[in-house]
Amino acid sequence: MQLTPARSRLALLALALGGFGIGTTEFVAMGLLPDIARDLLPTLYAQDPEAALARAGVLISAYAAGVVVGAPTIAAGAARFPRKTLLTVLAAAFTLGTLASALAPTFETVVAARFLAGLPHGAYFGIAALAAADLMGPGKRGRAAAFVLSGLTIANVVGVPAITWLGQHTSWRVAYLAVAAIFALTTAAIAVWVPRAPGDPHATVRRELGAFRRPAVWLALATGSLGFGGFFAVYSYVSPLATEVTGASESFVPVALVMLGLGMTVGNLVGGRMADTGAVRAVFILFGVFAASLLGLALTAATLPGLLIGLFMVGGSAAAISPAIQTRLMDVAGDSQTIAAALNHSALNMGNSLGAFLGGAVIAAGLGYTAPTWTGLALCVPGVLAAVAGWAVTRERADDAVASLAAADARVAVRPGR
Repeated sequence: MQLTPARSRLALLALALGGFGIGTTEFVAMGLLPDIARDLLPTLYAQDPEAALARAGVLISAYAAGVVVGAPTIAAGAARFPRKTLLTVLAAAFTLGTLASALAPTFETVVAARFLAGLPHGAYFGIAALAAADLMGPGKRGRAAAFVLSGLTIANVVGVPAITWLGQHTSWRVAYLAVAAIFALTTAAIAVWVPRAPGDPHATVRRELGAFRRPAVWLALATGSLGFGGFFAVYSYVSPLATEVTGASESFVPVALVMLGLGMTVGNLVGGRMADTGAVRAVFILFGVFAASLLGLALTAATLPGLLIGLFMVGGSAAAISPAIQTRLMDVAGDSQTIAAALNHSALNMGNSLGAFLGGAVIAAGLGYTAPTWTGLALCVPGVLAAVAGWAVTRERADDAVASLAAADARVAVRPGR
């Protein structure tokens, strides 16, 4: 089916709108965490606000856990099905999961709703990137994936601060209802504008799951998880960092989130260019920048310029790591390309869950609201070690392959003299 340029642009917009909704639903809890804790854990919040905030951080971990579970399972099993149908179903699932998050009556049921809302996350991004590549034409696969992901980064500049402001002036439940409306609009836009396209007829669950037999895949996942664990240790507790350490008002939190989102948007572009010149080298360089950014934030967060510059740098350096990890996963996953794209989001959200948990734990231990930043810095160490191990594994295999080819050439060369 030949599409007009206008129809193609509308279809791409529908796919990016889904990314915008995902970015908003994933990150809006960070700015509304105190409101959620006060509402769902009133007794604990009255007795110990730090402990209540730490426990409320479980909501962030629950969504992340849903992404980790759903990304590989849905992507592996759904690759054969028509993409438009899959994307419509996944967007509808986001709508229902976010609506349930807004309406669930107790803390425990909200946790369950957040887990369910996270299940379609990774599969949506993977399938939407493939659909966008078809719309944009040959040779534009990277730009197509970036276009879909741009919805997520823009969400951190516009959607998250706006919905955070709405939640602070009404309630956190109204904020999630607004996010559910974004997903409902996405569902309708996909159904109307995205053209029908077949899935991959050769895809099998066994072929896709074959990625897990490769040690380099596991090490790349560990690198991404630990790196983003450090980022989410900070991001999950931006609100108390701004209000309790910097001394800003609660109404200033959306501004802090805008700075973080601007950093992520810029970092995503820079990281993509660096990944194209060498994913492994980009990972090492960007981890260094990320560690320096965390250190700077920890030391200067008590001042307003230090907070804003630090958040911009932390968001930028962390987001820049993402395309490098994505490229690395694609490089080492062999034929399992569909699940490799989804696994990147599993890695990010394993980091989301880990960072929110550890950040909450150090706050609950009474170490203060800058402690999550120091925790993120500590996570850089095993992240770099995992990257080194992954590089060593692939280099060893490359050396073995070269040695095998050399031996084969030598055998061929001596045969005529026998």
